Amino acid sequence: MAAFILCSSILFNSCVGSFGLFNKLSSWNQSIGNKFVNELVFIALNIVPAYEICYIADALVINSIEFWTGSNPMANVGDVKTIKGENANYMVENLENGYSIKEEGKSEALNLIYDEETSTWNAVADNGEAHKLVKINKDDTADLYMPDGTTTTISLDATGIMAAQGALTSNILFASR
Repeated sequence: MAAFILCSSILFNSCVGSFGLFNKLSSWNQSIGNKFVNELVFIALNIVPAYEICYIADALVINSIEFWTGSNPMANVGDVKTIKGENANYMVENLENGYSIKEEGKSEALNLIYDEETSTWNAVADNGEAHKLVKINKDDTADLYMPDGTTTTISLDATGIMAAQGALTSNILFASR
């Protein structure tokens, strides 16, 4: 029975998740010292088989939870990551219902908030002003709310994403004129 459940979890979920547990272990290992200490700890964690256990736990359990629920159980509320941008570094904090993004050294933030009740992602400024960005529909489509106030519906596949990129680019160029 256990073998059947294990095989079923691999065969029937078809998801590639974020491998949060494995990546947390790897990030911790890379942050503990110089490259020689990191390598020694890496070798030790492979002998113990910590990396292998984390990978298997992610592949069989955690990524499946992420696929079916839409949220990563390994993403801790309050975790902050620094993302290097073209012109600045940005601090991205995990919130309970989204993300808070601010430029390093600045106080104002942009919050990307998911409203589960309406299935929408919204951009919310520190002053509380909110703008709808995208609504995920039950029929595998999404409504994109354009900067000029129009709405475009796309399919949630590669073709739809390409259409969204084109629509956003043309809408932004038009709005800038």
